[in-house]
Amino acid sequence: MKNILDEIVEYKKTEVANNKALFPIKLLEKSTFFEGAPVSLKKYLRRSDKVGILAEYKRKSPSKGTINNNASIEKTSIGYMQAGASGLSVLTDQNFFGGSNDDLVIARKFNFCPILRKDFIIDEYQIIEAKSIGADVILLIAACLSPDEIKSLSKTAKSLGLEVLLEVHDEEELNRSLVGELDIIGVNNRNLKTFETDIETSKSLVNKIPDEYLKMSESGLSNPKTIVELKKLGYEGFLIGERFMQSSRPDKACGEFIKQIKELL
Repeated sequence: MKNILDEIVEYKKTEVANNKALFPIKLLEKSTFFEGAPVSLKKYLRRSDKVGILAEYKRKSPSKGTINNNASIEKTSIGYMQAGASGLSVLTDQNFFGGSNDDLVIARKFNFCPILRKDFIIDEYQIIEAKSIGADVILLIAACLSPDEIKSLSKTAKSLGLEVLLEVHDEEELNRSLVGELDIIGVNNRNLKTFETDIETSKSLVNKIPDEYLKMSESGLSNPKTIVELKKLGYEGFLIGERFMQSSRPDKACGEFIKQIKELL
């Protein structure tokens, strides 16, 4: 039985083929962002004046439907960074998440900070595309990539100076996917079959991730106490989107969340 990730990947294959025809690689390489030096997410996540929040801009999701169609990418991205976020995550998938490459371009124009291109990467073309729109980090999802694909795609990213966040959902994915040139291992607490989130996923995997990688927890992080607990276990990054985007002012929600974390530390 297909899950939502299978459906997304099938759609991506067609989308990438269409984009290759419309926007050839030589055209992407002429982008004003292409020669820019990427900003390190790892360094920002480890800054002593921040708490490791990677704040996400996300309009909708397959599991929740529309989350926030009104928040401006410009105001939200600037506000996130002013609130003390360590970096930005921008959804660029349009069909399933309501995002676009333009969202990331706008975030890049108004912020000097690390930006993750949050999308479903299955082809090196998308990595070149990520660089051309101003991304500093790409996401590779272990659940839809083979070890050879992870190795090859991470090599392409590194050749462009981009950092690589590898996302895993369980120990089996983790064990088979620690290949290639990876920087951050993200543990997604969301079960792709049920859409339920369980923080125990992060807790159970933290000591199984080699210390050479920065450790990030993703999904279901709605309580500042949970962040403090996961920090003590060894996590340094926390990807949070819905918790902030459900507010009419995501940046204000982010600021209050970070303030509460600092009070608990």
